[in-house]
Amino acid sequence: MRPRYTINDWSDFMSILGKSFHLDVDTLYDELDAEDLIKAYEMMVLSRAFENECSQQYMQGNIRGFMHLDNGQETIPALLADRIREDDLKYSYYREHTHALACGVPAGKVMAELFGRIDGTCKGAGGSMHIFDKETNFQGGWALVSEQLSYATGAARSILLDRTRNPDKHFDDERITVVMIGEGGAQNGRMAEALNAAAKENLPILFLVIDNGRAINTFTPDVAANSDVYKQGQYYEVPGIKIDGQSLVDTLRAGRVVVDYVRTRGPAILQVHTYRFQGHSPADPEHEEGRKAEKRWARANVDPIKLFEAHMHAERASGHEAVSDNDMAACRDRAAGIVKEAVKFAKESPPPPPELAKELEFPHPPDTDYNALPAPAHARAVNERTISSSAMSELQARIEGLHVRAEEGHIQIADAINLAILEEMLRDPSTVIHAEDLKAGSSYDIPKLTQQTFGPLRAADEIIDEGHIIGKALGEALNGYRPIVELMNTNFGIYGMAEISSAGNTYATTGGQFDMPLTIVGAGGTAPGQALGAEHSQPFHAYVMGIPGLKILTAAYPDVAYGLTKSIIRDNGPCILFCPVKMMKATTGTIDIGECLPLNKCRFLHEASAQAVAAGRAVTVLTYLHGVREVKNQLFEIQELNMDIDLIELTCLKPLDIDTIQQSLLRTHKVAILDESTYSGGVGATVSAIISEQCFDELDAPVVRLCMDDAPVPYASNMESAVVKRGSDILEAVKSMIHIHGRTEL
Repeated sequence: MRPRYTINDWSDFMSILGKSFHLDVDTLYDELDAEDLIKAYEMMVLSRAFENECSQQYMQGNIRGFMHLDNGQETIPALLADRIREDDLKYSYYREHTHALACGVPAGKVMAELFGRIDGTCKGAGGSMHIFDKETNFQGGWALVSEQLSYATGAARSILLDRTRNPDKHFDDERITVVMIGEGGAQNGRMAEALNAAAKENLPILFLVIDNGRAINTFTPDVAANSDVYKQGQYYEVPGIKIDGQSLVDTLRAGRVVVDYVRTRGPAILQVHTYRFQGHSPADPEHEEGRKAEKRWARANVDPIKLFEAHMHAERASGHEAVSDNDMAACRDRAAGIVKEAVKFAKESPPPPPELAKELEFPHPPDTDYNALPAPAHARAVNERTISSSAMSELQARIEGLHVRAEEGHIQIADAINLAILEEMLRDPSTVIHAEDLKAGSSYDIPKLTQQTFGPLRAADEIIDEGHIIGKALGEALNGYRPIVELMNTNFGIYGMAEISSAGNTYATTGGQFDMPLTIVGAGGTAPGQALGAEHSQPFHAYVMGIPGLKILTAAYPDVAYGLTKSIIRDNGPCILFCPVKMMKATTGTIDIGECLPLNKCRFLHEASAQAVAAGRAVTVLTYLHGVREVKNQLFEIQELNMDIDLIELTCLKPLDIDTIQQSLLRTHKVAILDESTYSGGVGATVSAIISEQCFDELDAPVVRLCMDDAPVPYASNMESAVVKRGSDILEAVKSMIHIHGRTEL
């Protein structure tokens, strides 16, 4: 059990605060008038009343799933209501009901969301842990511990980007991003990455650490070497302070100084030492030693509402001006009325229509024509203001050179992607890019010349952590930008699975309030003879297939890579483009300059002859990435054996273009899949299942899957060949299918 963290002498504390933040103590104010205190007290009692009602409604079955209450920590919403403005960007975690209320989200909308009703903040799609409200810039509500840190960092970057892109509109911009995090969650490595990014770019971000001493129920000092989270900032020269969160007056006085510092100077940490009166959630058994005793003690001794009321009584007894009992009673009455109306509003709100779930899958439907989307009208003006003439000349020379190579048929996959990115960044100044080794061009020149042209804010070199990079991009995407993340090797995206998952979920979870125009692109896959070992040969494209809300594309040729890249940058949802790691520089071709490709159509590369089809000696072959090259290399031999294939490149893994596949099966009635993922849980397994479900009547034989074994891919070539399938395997499969299920002569 932790003792209360008290500030005995405010003058001494102000000296510490001034020293920590390099401020003149004489300029720091500590006076709060009666109106300030009444407003703050009312926020506290509203928070308490709302959470108590949530507990009652949960027990009655009106609120379901996980729910996390905030009783005991009411000075946090009081501080938010006192100092955080509507245009500030707010990020919270799963215990966020009161934070939303404090930031201006209507209580009825919050309660309706908890009830799962259409008039909730997210139309019932988010629930207790995912409160979002675009009108008040309340941007979550995030359920994975600490994930909000990188998102908030990206949001803070969006404020700087706004100031650069439109300085006239934002010349006096004092917006900040505030991110709430528990002291347990602040032990996560994401905190260090966020602090590093905040310090590096002097971001306007406040890390508001809610220190209740419990990581779920575990006593945080039992698992953390240092619970003074505010000291983490010292290494990065990010100032911080810890305050007594049971004292409303002290929280407001110190909080005002810290918030104003962030508005005018840069990032800071405010650690609020407090207590949580309830378990992690109503379903929590609270087995942790001492937890129940701690709650009883905290309720009796350090309730911030009771302490404030007692403080006001003492002030009046000493002859000082203070909030009256009548004023406080009026606050309680108003809070009770608000909560009562919120419950009524929630109960009267109808449930969302079931079909809404599917409608919220993608912001842009799969059949969108991206060529028809207009470019921003202000692009030319922004480019002229932000790009120097010499940088523009160098950029135009690069683009013109790539156009020439494309017309001659010599452009590579990697350069085709680079060309698409450069063109789209010129077309839309809200397009930004992040990558490791970005300034140098990364491994394949995909981000080449982006930073040299658009500057380090729009084209950011990043630390080596894909989760942090994707997380920052997610925060930018929530705030009007179109971030591109180049992963170099897509297997590195394993570090960002949590962030990719949230990117896929966000549009739906927020009830369609927030688009998620996030592009991820990189080289990947597993080529025969790759010799990269297991960790660089993992089928990341298969790993992300099960994440809802993603569009997943592949490209084995420059024209496809170019056209898909342009489309996914323009798409308002998260898209991932995989390109073949061993073909990035080796495969060349032409491209249709300026043309976007659809994100729901696979590609017919070769059509079996009518003679082979009529004789029953044709097979539909589906493949992607390196498999395209492998199959094409076998095409001559297949035809020499009086057989033929319909070769279809699966450029869209999700959504799958089953119509094109079905049209081929109407001719061949046999299908083989050369799959660059594992036998269990692979892309081929998904495609095979869909074909069996939707095209069963067209099949004369079972679907043949040629996929990687479930064994990790070894380095040595002789072992690798036993795990990774190749063109010779598809040749044998076609021969076998024709022999068994086709005719023997033409």
